[in-house]
Amino acid sequence: MTTSPEATDSALFAALPEVDADAERRLHARLAGSAAEAGLLDVAYRTVDSPLGPLLLAATGEGLVRVAYAREDHDRVLAQLARQISPRVLRAPARLDVAAREIEEYFAGRRVGFDLALDLRLSAGFRRTVLVHLTDIAYGTTTSYAAVAAAAGNPRAVRAAGTACATNPLPVVVPCHRVVRSDGTLGQYAGGTDAKRSLLSLEALRADHAETGVPGSATRPEPA
Repeated sequence: MTTSPEATDSALFAALPEVDADAERRLHARLAGSAAEAGLLDVAYRTVDSPLGPLLLAATGEGLVRVAYAREDHDRVLAQLARQISPRVLRAPARLDVAAREIEEYFAGRRVGFDLALDLRLSAGFRRTVLVHLTDIAYGTTTSYAAVAAAAGNPRAVRAAGTACATNPLPVVVPCHRVVRSDGTLGQYAGGTDAKRSLLSLEALRADHAETGVPGSATRPEPA
């Protein structure tokens, strides 16, 4: 009886020891650290769990550059980062430990803002100006797209302000969820309207804590 090459290969691989998950993580961490030291890591990323589903976090040497909901397709987002920033994109969770911790604290109601360096290179022009002003919107409050357009220096650009919020590359951290339509309806949001409603509800419940020392005053990014 002749044994097929496929069967032989399967038997060989079955005889190999299973890879220890902890050892694999340690190896990956060492590789990520070596890549960073050698200047071969331009974009680090990791995922974190949240009440709104898994969030992708990505950072450059300048700061947090992307937060993405699962509905945005994390693989597609990583491919975009490789095109828009650098193909040297690597999973390096330790590089994003602080961001992950602050996001966890936010969802737990223990943080009202973020003390993180931000890299806004994925937005430009008026859109970037809008993002800079979004960090001025206080936790637990909302404002209108018209008010944001005015604050950004162009009161007539209400639609453009809405587009800037809808395409915000840093949702949750840069609080575009606090911007609603003048009639009170929610408007578009990268995570979907249910996610936007959930964030506003969370902040409404915790708003009193913002006045009693809950950590986190959002770091205001500088305009280009």
